Amino acid sequence: MYDFEMLTVTNNDGVLAAVVDNPPINLITPALFKELATFADLAAADDEARVVLLRSANPDFFLAHFDVSAILQFPIDGEATRDTELKAYHQMCETFRTMPKPTICEIAGRVGGGGGELSASCDMRFGAIGRTILCQMEVPLGILPGGTGTQRLPQMLGRGPAMEIVLGGDDVDAATLERWGWLNRALAPEELSPFVDRLAKRLAAFSPEAVALAKASVLAGCPDPVPGMLEEAYLFQKSLRIPDTMGRMQRFLDIGGQTPEGEGRVGALGGEI
Repeated sequence: MYDFEMLTVTNNDGVLAAVVDNPPINLITPALFKELATFADLAAADDEARVVLLRSANPDFFLAHFDVSAILQFPIDGEATRDTELKAYHQMCETFRTMPKPTICEIAGRVGGGGGELSASCDMRFGAIGRTILCQMEVPLGILPGGTGTQRLPQMLGRGPAMEIVLGGDDVDAATLERWGWLNRALAPEELSPFVDRLAKRLAAFSPEAVALAKASVLAGCPDPVPGMLEEAYLFQKSLRIPDTMGRMQRFLDIGGQTPEGEGRVGALGGEI
């Protein structure tokens, strides 16, 4: 049922865990995006899965941003238009957010761009002190977080922290992310996986019907994200048409974006574009 090239999926006592492995930085290429979206759909429908867990085979990178070289190929002929249905990336993130079982991200290293947006769409995020770093690096490239980021972050963190993350496009450390509420907890690196495993097994042991109803009740109190995501998609298309945006994205690649060295300092790299 779960046959992927960049995801290794196991089910242990109801904990459906997917380990992402797309060297060197877990860049969200179109191929990895397709696997993540397919996994989300299968996991949502899998009655044997009571908890869904995402983690990385790479301790330095959880999920990087969407492939900028792919974005450079997006068509920009004509004016930007508003869609009436969610884009595919929004749909995937909504599947992780709304499936009737807990979704958990174990973020041992860096995460950013579309990886940050997918993580924020899940129910819980846990990170490692001194290692976990979030960077929504889109604005320095001339675009905006177009995969739910501008919608999730204000709801999760409030306007001020969301603006700092979105507009600043800089690295944010684990301690700050925990204080702001982006991370549920920032743990010592050696404690991260054991803690997440214990929590996932605990949730998987509960009544799946009770867990599903409790999650549905929490979501019922949250604002409807769809109108905002439709507007985000439109504004993202507009950002692609800013005269210098394509040049800024190419400059990002030219100075080391999407290499392990460049991505290891992606916040500073954004300031050099």
